[in-house]
Amino acid sequence: MDNNLIFGIRPVAEAIESGKQIEKLYIRKGAEGQLMSELRDLCLRHRIHYQEVPVEKLNRLTRGNHQGAVAQISAIGYVELGDILERVPEDETPLVVVFDGVTDVRNFGAIARSAECAGAHGLIVPLKNAAPVNAEAIRSSAGALTSIPVCRVGSIRNTLKTLQNEGFQVVGASEKSRKLLYDANFRKPTALVMGAEDTGISKEVLKLCDEQLAIPMIGHIESLNVSAAAAVMLFEIVRQRIG
Repeated sequence: MDNNLIFGIRPVAEAIESGKQIEKLYIRKGAEGQLMSELRDLCLRHRIHYQEVPVEKLNRLTRGNHQGAVAQISAIGYVELGDILERVPEDETPLVVVFDGVTDVRNFGAIARSAECAGAHGLIVPLKNAAPVNAEAIRSSAGALTSIPVCRVGSIRNTLKTLQNEGFQVVGASEKSRKLLYDANFRKPTALVMGAEDTGISKEVLKLCDEQLAIPMIGHIESLNVSAAAAVMLFEIVRQRIG
């Protein structure tokens, strides 16, 4: 783990109370006692998701006296969806990238880098089942994650519905689609959804997509790595918009 690690029940509780953004929180499975009970209550009040894990996992994370609680503090500050939308310059067409199950840190960082280079206005990531925004992700993004706004949401589906109500088209990258990305119109506000490395976009999210678009493949391998696919999609959007 990196420097953004806090361990011990009181230090973790203090971090939550001071408003630090918690990336991951691990609590020892079966841990009891008044302090631990207070920490769980605190998580409930602040809507912080935690994972109950065996003590061996905590021991691997730190050699310090963790007392059954280890937290990883976010390396960046998150923003609200409204902040992303408000910051879009009036002469630009909004573009956001939505992550649906991308869990590999390097892929996440690489997509963030492509998104920043393509002029995307923000990234939207789920609270659960997502790559952590840690030092490795920032390195993989070549620093893009420190400049492009990132919004963390409880429900990707509800967020996509909100974006649709705001006039966005929701576009999903799917190799199963018969429609190619070159046949889409990206000159309107767009939310580009990228799915999990192995299974792609979840069925529930795919149903919400206004368009499902495929990248044409000529070789024998059926699909690109998700970060390469994101780059191809993003720069077709750029091509259309600057053309």
